[in-house]
This record gives sequence, structure tokens and C-alpha cells, in this order.
Amino acid sequence: MTRVLATAYAVVAYLAFLAVIVWAVAFLADLGTWTTVDRGPVAAPPIAVAVDLLLLLVFALHHSFFARTSVKQRLSRVLAPRIERSTYVLTAGLLLALVLWQWRPIPAVIWHAHAEPWRAALWAVFALGWLIAIGSTFMIDHLEFVGIRQAVSGGSRAAAFQARWLYAFVRHPLMLGLLLAFWAAPTMTWGHALFAAAFSAYIAIGIRFEERDLRANLGEPYRRYARRTPALVPGLRPRGGRRARARI
Repeated sequence: MTRVLATAYAVVAYLAFLAVIVWAVAFLADLGTWTTVDRGPVAAPPIAVAVDLLLLLVFALHHSFFARTSVKQRLSRVLAPRIERSTYVLTAGLLLALVLWQWRPIPAVIWHAHAEPWRAALWAVFALGWLIAIGSTFMIDHLEFVGIRQAVSGGSRAAAFQARWLYAFVRHPLMLGLLLAFWAAPTMTWGHALFAAAFSAYIAIGIRFEERDLRANLGEPYRRYARRTPALVPGLRPRGGRRARARI
């Protein structure tokens, strides 16, 4: 595929993904006229749970499948390196759109914060979470993260270790931001809690596999970084950190 066509494809995939992210923000904030986390097709709670978990499972399996090194090697035989990342971005966006579109709400309320300043504080944390999640991609290489740089240059660059901005405080600021956005809700329904809990579990599993790949690909510099920097909670001592410092 030529650079022009690959770049056009990458830009379309990126714009589609951006549109779905905007939808996801509105979905969790229960805004707009489309399906949201608390408004949509009505189903009995057992059916709603089954449908929602199936949707989330499909999304999670896609992400896990594409993230494996062996799968990436096989895809490189079918997809041009220029569009491999863009294809992932596009398919991930489409599957997330499927989750948002077909979500079945469970409207029973767990908590409802109606008093100020608590309600405003929860909305502020929600907004902060999305700001951290999106901003963290610019703290490394946003264009490479979404596949545009690969489309222009012809493929991925060699992995380079960086620990700047929020990455100096936590190893996975993107995941931290998403967790804040998922759980910070003035009104928490069982459907919202299901969405947040399922994605939180997936994030925990995903971090475990991502850490394994990062340690293998980046070697000792990343292992030293992991010994001194917590995964998600700023200021929290990494597991084994004290023993690691004693060995240095």
C-alpha cells in the first residue's frame, strides 16, 4: 500500500476512533439522545447482564488478540506494516461502538450524590480521568499510538523507553485515567457498576500482560523503572521496591 493511501486510511481510522471516544464520554455521563449507560433498550436484569458481558467479552478478546506478539507477527504477513496499527485502532473503535450501541441498562441505583460540593467533585474527577487518559497518549507519541506515524513512515519504530510527565509518577497513566472516568459518577446504577467493574478487571489483566511484554522488549531499564514507579497509584511503593533498592 502506498504512503498516501495508508495515511488516508490511518486518518479515517483515527477520526472514527475519536468519534467513538466522544460517544463513550457522553455514554458514561448519560448525555445525548442515543443509548447511554443508564438509558436504552429495556431488558430483564439477567438478560441485560448476559448481553452486556458478552459485548464486553468480544471487545476484550479483540484487544487481547491483537496485543499478542505472535498475532502481530502473523498479521504482518497479511497487513502492510503501514496499516497494522491503524487497523487495530479502527476495529477497536468499531467494537467499542458496538458495546455502546447495544448496551442494556440496569437502572437500579446504588448511590446518588445530589448534594454539593460532592456532586460537582465527582464530575470533576470524571473529567480529570478522561483528561489523564487522553493526555497520557501525548506524553509518549500520540501519532504512533493511533497509527498515523506508522502509515507515514512505513512501520513501527524500535521501542524506546521514556519516563516523562505522568509516566514519572505511574507506569500506566492511561489506565489510571480510565479507572477514574469509569467510577466517578454522581449517580451509580448497577449497569454503570457492571461496565466499570468489567473494564476494571480487564485493565488489571491487561496490565499484567503488558508488563510482561514491556519487560521483555525494553529490558533492564524498564525493570529498574518498575521497581521505583507504581503501576497505578502515585506514591504507592511498588511491590518489591524496598528489596530492589537494597540490591542496587
